[in-house]
Amino acid sequence: MDINLVKKLSDAVGIGHLRGATEIAKEELKKYAEVKDFGSTGLIANINKGKDKTIMLEAHIDEVGFIVTHVFEDGFVKVTNVGGNDGRILPATPVIIHGKTDIPAVFVSTPPHLSKDKTEVKAADESLLDTGLGCKAKELICAGELITYDVCCSELTNGRITGKALDDRSAVACLIEVARRISEKSIPVNVVFCLSEQEELGTRGARTASYAVDCDEAIAVDVSFADAPDVPSNKCGKLSGGAMIGISPVLSKVVTDKITKIAKEKDIPHQFEVMGGTTGTDADVISVAKDGIPCGLVSIPLRNMHTPCEVIDIKDLDSVCDIIEAYIISGGAL
Repeated sequence: MDINLVKKLSDAVGIGHLRGATEIAKEELKKYAEVKDFGSTGLIANINKGKDKTIMLEAHIDEVGFIVTHVFEDGFVKVTNVGGNDGRILPATPVIIHGKTDIPAVFVSTPPHLSKDKTEVKAADESLLDTGLGCKAKELICAGELITYDVCCSELTNGRITGKALDDRSAVACLIEVARRISEKSIPVNVVFCLSEQEELGTRGARTASYAVDCDEAIAVDVSFADAPDVPSNKCGKLSGGAMIGISPVLSKVVTDKITKIAKEKDIPHQFEVMGGTTGTDADVISVAKDGIPCGLVSIPLRNMHTPCEVIDIKDLDSVCDIIEAYIISGGAL
């Protein structure tokens, strides 16, 4: 896995009509597949081997952020969420307002010395951004401008990296790597790569893409909760523990069993994520598209979800790539 590609995708902007991450992914996928850009649906790329069967591999490329709702005369800006941000981390968090130019700003924070309730958590629409622009703010910022976290993806130790939008750009990087691996190989199926948008707004891109793609089965690749202090062990996987294979009544048991068989036979690090109903991922809408698409789910363990400091282990990405590559070479499940 190319760690620099992961970092490049993480740093890029991908929210609403701002599609920098999509453009990066498009240029990468063009090296290995025929790519079409469907706008708000996202990218769909084909490696067509002229076979009778087609497998779709899907990940979402959008990120959580904010949108301007009002600009005050003194330069402070009111916002609301685009997607599910964690309100606990907002005070003093730096962001970029994508106005007429990119404008740095920071969420206001009451000093602890002056705070009456140190446990209070304010939602985004109860907070303000400080732009430092004063009365010039209204000249440069309008209601409706989009906002993303101002952070650079960086390497920790032991192959771990931290940054924004690793949910789900780490999975996007995995699919690009799989495309590279299989592009020159003899495989028994056609493969469609779908990098969908607006997942954070209700799985919208995957919902429409599933109708645009004529596939026989699919695997969605997303992230899921990784172990951390105070995170219940029965509700998370282990960081560095390998790919998380989803098990759920809404997923295809045939596809899931084949994914599991491959991971075991090839001794690829893996773990299981059991869900009693829907998965909270694009797999939910893929599985009910058209007359139903048999769909599996493979996830990457991730810490600090929906924050500007998400954490993944590159080894887990490698295990996801290894499983999916082997799945494609095997011809899939059905």
